[in-house]
Amino acid sequence: MSRTRSARAASTAAALAVAAVLLAGCGSLRGSWTPGGSTPAASGPTPTAGTPGPTHSPTPTPTETATPSPGVTPSPSVTPSTVVTPTPVVTATRSASPTRKPTPKPTTAAKPRTTLVRGDSGPRVLALQRRLDDLGYWLGTPDGSFGSLTQQAVWALQKSAGLKRDGAVGPRTLRALSAGIRPKATLDGDGVEIDLDRQVLLVVRDGSVRMVLNTSTGSGEEYTSTSGNRALATTPRGRYTVYRAVDRSVTNSLGTLWRPRFFNRGIAVHGSQNIPPWPDSHGCARLSNAAIDRIWAADLMPIGSRVVVR
Repeated sequence: MSRTRSARAASTAAALAVAAVLLAGCGSLRGSWTPGGSTPAASGPTPTAGTPGPTHSPTPTPTETATPSPGVTPSPSVTPSTVVTPTPVVTATRSASPTRKPTPKPTTAAKPRTTLVRGDSGPRVLALQRRLDDLGYWLGTPDGSFGSLTQQAVWALQKSAGLKRDGAVGPRTLRALSAGIRPKATLDGDGVEIDLDRQVLLVVRDGSVRMVLNTSTGSGEEYTSTSGNRALATTPRGRYTVYRAVDRSVTNSLGTLWRPRFFNRGIAVHGSQNIPPWPDSHGCARLSNAAIDRIWAADLMPIGSRVVVR
């Protein structure tokens, strides 16, 4: 039993001695470090336990390139890139200035229009019409509407008063209306007077003017008559008598005559669509169609009645 223990102790001592020799040899080797912790095995026979190792002359060991272990991926060298931080765009903000309220300009109230013209309507027009009718300026039945017949009556008033013939009722026309201006007749009985200077036609009864109408007589211009001769568009002054009346429309080369009453050859008092406040005819005395209808209805120019052109 003691022999066996002695043999095991001697064997252990011999192994320790061999290990010491091996450690001394490894210390002289100049092996380079390999990643992964593995060391290349030394070439040559491995000494056996209990056998002294051979004596080697020191041989320089060539430098070995480290080989990466399988399964290990070398990390690539990363060159840090320069990160460019964009410069923020700074928008200049205007400082809010206090809002000034604009000073309101004084508004001048528009003055109401006082002049009456064609197209107007209402109580003022009705009052105008009634006043014109009272003075004998015929315009049909007053209805509060300033139409063509009211304009004809206003023209007749303005002509009688020697005012501008614009057909508008302004301050001067209103004054003439208030003053009751109306033309006077020269006839001492019944008949019709045509005032060439004022361009108005008067219906006279018992020497008094009963009706005043706007008219348009000869323009004084040269024209070609129905017989083809050159003539002057005049309405001759004088005293005449109605000798013919045609209760219809008469048309010739000079135009259309509505319900004419002839008193001097081809010259008549008749209706027309165009009765301006100035002389414009070939010689006849034009009236509105409504006015000549009124003359026919009341038989104000019967056959044989007098006509004075002055």
